[in-house]
Amino acid sequence: MRVAIIIPQRGFKDESLRAATDLLGKWHVEAVIASYSSGDSVGYHGAVVKPAMSAALVKSSDFDAILLIDGPGVDQYALYDFRPLLDTIRHFSMNGKAIAGIGNAIKILARANVVADTKIASPKEDETKRLAVLYKGILTNNYLEQDKNILTLNAPEKVDELIDRLLVKLGVK
Repeated sequence: MRVAIIIPQRGFKDESLRAATDLLGKWHVEAVIASYSSGDSVGYHGAVVKPAMSAALVKSSDFDAILLIDGPGVDQYALYDFRPLLDTIRHFSMNGKAIAGIGNAIKILARANVVADTKIASPKEDETKRLAVLYKGILTNNYLEQDKNILTLNAPEKVDELIDRLLVKLGVK
């Protein structure tokens, strides 16, 4: 099993990435960190990560799921407007692969137009919430939501629960 984890070049939430990679590794799921920069990526709290691959090379045929990490870098680099990433998300969706978004990264899922008629954990940020509604996502009061192949989390401190659901979805747990 392989999960592509997409992070911005700078400003990803270190704690979200760390929890996700640790939990996936515990279950022997390969977590492949990808970014659109060729150099090191730097987290919001200073963690330095060398992505294993370019996010431009992430293909749904090579991975079982994709996870979008939250943080101010999502907005700083406007990842929700980056057409190659949106196309990648759509390909994962069309192939029925699991897609997960944390916090403000939920807006990437909305802009990729994969949330229509899908329950979404209501984002805390107004702009993310607006985009989720604009793209016909169904906002719920749950902090974690799983509907079809989409998993969303609006409480980044509960990444462990998101990863647990993802592992169940992948049939690992």
